[in-house]
Amino acid sequence: MADLREYTVGSADADLRLDVFAARASGLTRSRVQRLIEEGCIRVDGRVQKARYAVAADDRIEIEVPPAVPLPLEPEAIPLDILYEDDDLLVLNKPPGLVVHPGAGRRTGTLVHALLAHCGALPGIGGVERPGIVHRLDRDTSGVMVVAKTEAAHHSLSLQFKARTIRKQYLAIVHGTVKQESGRIEAAIGRREHDRKRMGVRKEGGREARTAFKVLRRLPGMSVLLLGLETGRTHQIRVHLAHIGHPVLGDQAYGGRMERDSDAGIPRQMLHAWCLGFRHPRTGEWHTHTAPVPPDMLALLAGTPLEISTANV
Repeated sequence: MADLREYTVGSADADLRLDVFAARASGLTRSRVQRLIEEGCIRVDGRVQKARYAVAADDRIEIEVPPAVPLPLEPEAIPLDILYEDDDLLVLNKPPGLVVHPGAGRRTGTLVHALLAHCGALPGIGGVERPGIVHRLDRDTSGVMVVAKTEAAHHSLSLQFKARTIRKQYLAIVHGTVKQESGRIEAAIGRREHDRKRMGVRKEGGREARTAFKVLRRLPGMSVLLLGLETGRTHQIRVHLAHIGHPVLGDQAYGGRMERDSDAGIPRQMLHAWCLGFRHPRTGEWHTHTAPVPPDMLALLAGTPLEISTANV
């Protein structure tokens, strides 16, 4: 049975594109909203409109989310480090090297395949090839992730990410000695003009991005940072740290020190999603989950544990 949602456009949202309004109101991704528009599942006052249609105040928007379709993906028994789980969601510690969802060049061995085996079924929640996925971490970034097990949980968590009410804190080991004890990096980010696969700081055409940081420890030739994401742009931490001259160790895309990192035995970017905080979709209770510092990062710290607080950076 389809999930029918209805929204009324307020004056503040008048003139927004239909796909933009529908994505913001529903918590669905814009790409999924655009597919629903093409399929005639989104209507304005009962009529199908184009994605570019400008909504008007008091327009009644109907979004019909079709029932989940069987997944073409085969479950794979890949071990998962589960930090928390209930009927609505699960929180896990993603290891480095694990791709989150299938894509070009990677059709098996992803986190999605592991989730399908662990949960038994995630019938298309959030999309056929990204069932349950609310956010993602880069392949070589380790750490805490939350996964939705119901459509309602996916909707709630997606809205929290869009509203930036999720607390996201990362650990990074970077090149060089960061002199400031703490600070904030504010620099707009967008795709590079001559390399669309990579992001960069842009003076024009970028989207606002803010990253707070605090130095936890200084070591010979490197620093350990606790970082708080105030926005959620693609590769934000890696781009911002490279911008201030302290790229993440092992970051082959933005570090510019590939040979040195390789010679030092650093196999991947030293970036770890340490803490994730959110409101539970059903109970409204605040949840905070942390993922232990991974062994490869601990090895660079000579095994000495870090004293970290979940307080804001």
